[in-house]
Amino acid sequence: MRGLGCFRSRTFRWSVFRFPSTLQLSPYLKKLLEPVKCEETLLRLELGLHEAMVNAVKHGNSQDPRKFLRVRRILTPNWFVWQIQDEGKGLPHSKRYGCLPSELDSDRGRGLFLIHKCFDDVRWSNRGNRLQLSSRRKKTFIDEDSQDPSVLP
Repeated sequence: MRGLGCFRSRTFRWSVFRFPSTLQLSPYLKKLLEPVKCEETLLRLELGLHEAMVNAVKHGNSQDPRKFLRVRRILTPNWFVWQIQDEGKGLPHSKRYGCLPSELDSDRGRGLFLIHKCFDDVRWSNRGNRLQLSSRRKKTFIDEDSQDPSVLP
């Protein structure tokens, strides 16, 4: 796992990570979810991010260990955002929607459904090899010492 860079302003910050294309995702998920403090939100986002990264490794990078995932984490006062990009050709527009498969014992199709259920907003790049996942941040009381509620802790 390698952090490629980060940026911070008064209202948002982002970090860029580059992960090997592997299904051993636990340490990467933990790093990506560090800013999420609410346990309920953390569990939901962990499930959705796991599904998105598994899809990127399996379908985007064809489980090729020579390929990588690039993940940008963006934190704003109101949103948690992750952009997951693989090195594949991209998912066609017609397959980007999250519906449960009609056959319950199907081994495909549940991942996108779960991703759409776990996040408030799901968007794809035109090419289809970058997925943006966004979750609204829960409103919390403003710290008494803070003059600006938009500054991230």
